[in-house]
Amino acid sequence: MLGIDVWLGGLPPLLIYVVVAAIILTESMGIPIPGELTLVSAALLAASGVTNIFGVATAAAVGAIIGDSIGYYIGHRGGRPLLERFGRRFPKHFGPPHLARAEKVFQRWGVWAVFFGRFVALLRIFAGPMAGMLRMHYPRFLAANAAGGIAWATTIGVVAYKIGDNADRIFGRVSVAALIAVGVAVVVLYVVRKVRKRRREQTEALDVAPAVESADV
Repeated sequence: MLGIDVWLGGLPPLLIYVVVAAIILTESMGIPIPGELTLVSAALLAASGVTNIFGVATAAAVGAIIGDSIGYYIGHRGGRPLLERFGRRFPKHFGPPHLARAEKVFQRWGVWAVFFGRFVALLRIFAGPMAGMLRMHYPRFLAANAAGGIAWATTIGVVAYKIGDNADRIFGRVSVAALIAVGVAVVVLYVVRKVRKRRREQTEALDVAPAVESADV
């Protein structure tokens, strides 16, 4: 089992849920602490009967959604200077290269980066602050944030719960698989977006052609 289980398992079940929500909330605000590791550890405790997997997943989802929303507010108010200040404080997790990479992803994919980013460590930390800094429309952000938080908490929690004590050996492979799945989904979305754009342009061109012919006549 993972090392964090030792101290987490010594807490009452209700307090475990609170700790899971609090740690994931803090990570989602933009502070690089082990949120996913905490979720996995709590799910392993559920597999051994200490906690309930539904309670663990719910706590993780609530923490993710609220934390991202707070991060959004922080990024919206503080903007780039605040994120750069975080970068100086946490250079290994929040440095200029990380900021530039996350900003590029968000500018390209928008709300999809919020949803799928929940499964990627870098974007999981940056999602809220970055969306706020880029002035993403909050209702759209909240919808993607909530959907991503619930999907992530359920998927990671249930996977860890099912594989039990083997999590510390094979969970890394699951993370890689999840990352590959995210990459495939992003490519598919990109292709669909391009096809729709091309069809729209073709339709507009066909609509304009009769009007031009009429004007020439």
